[in-house]
Amino acid sequence: MNDRRLFDTLLATAEVKRANEILARMAEKGPLGIRRHLLATSVRLTRGMAPAVNKTADECLSVLGIDTNLELFVYSSPQYNAACLKPEDGRLFVMFSSSLLEAFDGNELKFVVGHEFGHHAYRHHDIPIGLILGGGSRASPRLALDLFAWSRYAEISADRAGAVCAGDLEATARALFKLASGLSGRSIKFSLDDFLAQIDAMQVESEDSRSDGPRQDWFLTHPFSPLRVKALTLFHDSELVRDGGISSPQLEESVQALMGLMEPSYLEGQTKTAESMRRLLFAGTIAIASADGDISEEEIEVFEQFFGDGAFKKRLNIEATTKELESRIEQVRSKTSIPERIQVLRDLCLVAQASSKSGNQGRTILKQIAAGLEVPETIVGQSLDCSLDLD
Repeated sequence: MNDRRLFDTLLATAEVKRANEILARMAEKGPLGIRRHLLATSVRLTRGMAPAVNKTADECLSVLGIDTNLELFVYSSPQYNAACLKPEDGRLFVMFSSSLLEAFDGNELKFVVGHEFGHHAYRHHDIPIGLILGGGSRASPRLALDLFAWSRYAEISADRAGAVCAGDLEATARALFKLASGLSGRSIKFSLDDFLAQIDAMQVESEDSRSDGPRQDWFLTHPFSPLRVKALTLFHDSELVRDGGISSPQLEESVQALMGLMEPSYLEGQTKTAESMRRLLFAGTIAIASADGDISEEEIEVFEQFFGDGAFKKRLNIEATTKELESRIEQVRSKTSIPERIQVLRDLCLVAQASSKSGNQGRTILKQIAAGLEVPETIVGQSLDCSLDLD
């Protein structure tokens, strides 16, 4: 599927190779200190302390055919979260927030545990996205977008591992609903049909579509969980799960169409809408890069990897392009749906983050663009401050 295709492509890039070489050199000097940090900041869930959680983990390891030494940890947090960390000294570490362990049980927890094991089984840690984008070195804007596109497909793959472990579509969807809503389930009665209906309502893909209110808020606050539930229903109805289900090629085609809502397909599109979005991405990138006075030669080199050789050096008028920003914002606002506007704004945030231009001046410009696009400014903070690692 797209996870493996993008994974292989990214693994061959110079930036990913360089990041893995850094990690390998660090590992040669001894353990990276992951376990030491976990022991100092979390509580280890021994078999005597948490027999049920360890039993769940054992069952998931068996289902997925994973043979490894495992240690489980819990840390204090009101947010539902879990993470599988890169193995160290032959040990695999999975950590849970305290609130998640209190609110998830049975097959819900199996889904979460299986999901984390899926990241390990599919070698997702071989793409150290956090180190590449958050390690101080400048990734090209296109690489940043490709990394985030891959990370979404990686979550879909891990979800399938979790679904296989849970063996219960209702519990799996309920777990993702809890992750998306922050609700424990004690005060509501979950309905899979109602949840799927809300997901269908969120998908606004035509150029003539105009979305507002609830759809916009759902896309903004929880950009992945609704799509992930829909992708899992497709997986549940496929030949990979039951006899006579849809074929694997049909499954992947359907998932790709679904995830297209979150991908920067406008970068290659030939429509007037796609062109207006690209023009805004270019002008916004220039405005953000020049916010501190000028664009350095290093920045020009990074941006030309994305926009093409000579795009900056030979024909760029920074002042004129920046002045065109307002008109390009207006063109996008008039031609696109709200999800498409959120998409280009989010991509501008990723470009700013990858090029180390996400400081106060960069954020101010991004918020001005958000206001011009008539989408919430909070998208800027969410995009710039989001976790760079898989969970």
